[in-house]
Amino acid sequence: MSDKESEESWINPEDRGWSQESYRDYMKRRDAEEDAIKKGTYEYEYDNATDKQVGGSHYKDCVIQPIEYIVKNKLDFLEGNVVKYITRHKTKGEGRKDIEKVIHYAELILELKYGKEN
Repeated sequence: MSDKESEESWINPEDRGWSQESYRDYMKRRDAEEDAIKKGTYEYEYDNATDKQVGGSHYKDCVIQPIEYIVKNKLDFLEGNVVKYITRHKTKGEGRKDIEKVIHYAELILELKYGKEN
């Protein structure tokens, strides 16, 4: 794509499949949602943020979601990532890579919390 084509697609939303009508529909929907929020009548798709997962269901299918375990046990970032990656290694499709991440985060905990081994 030439610079001119790139610039034109940036300037002209029609080139990206957008139209003024879809923009108007979006604004109408957004205004209706904002009004409902102000009135207290808006119904969220999910009751809680923990009911929602972006990008799969590898955490939602757990009896205890990693985020709930991490927060309730006051784990820090490194410890939380160990829990997260060990929980999903069988279900997300990156098994070996997730285990390597668990090991790496465990090594970081050893080094940063307990010092380098002599």
